[in-house]
Amino acid sequence: QVQVVESGGGSVQAGGSLRLSCAATGDTWNIYCMGWFRQAPGKEREGVATIDQDDYTTYTESVKGRFTISQDNAKNTLYLQMNSLKPEDTGIYYCAASRWSYCTLRPTDFTYWGQGTQVTVSS
Repeated sequence: QVQVVESGGGSVQAGGSLRLSCAATGDTWNIYCMGWFRQAPGKEREGVATIDQDDYTTYTESVKGRFTISQDNAKNTLYLQMNSLKPEDTGIYYCAASRWSYCTLRPTDFTYWGQGTQVTVSS
């Protein structure tokens, strides 16, 4: 089993920045891919960014050039640096981990999920 816990959410004005962190514990040796997902009110959960064991990253189109996903394997911690935030970035952000040997932005490919952290961007 793997447990993931997010931190770092909050409220910010448009154009501002936030950094999310996700600490993973348990059987982390079994994890191939980790990612960030978000869910806005009334919308489905969507993939934001993922990173695999080789540090290969994938981003959804709307955050390219603004968000950066990274990981510190020594600390078993995942990060999401969010710059130039927009009101449409508002939502609950979830950290997730996958055991599968591929990395996608599909929430259904991820097994372990955190409780989420709220990000609110005001105009």
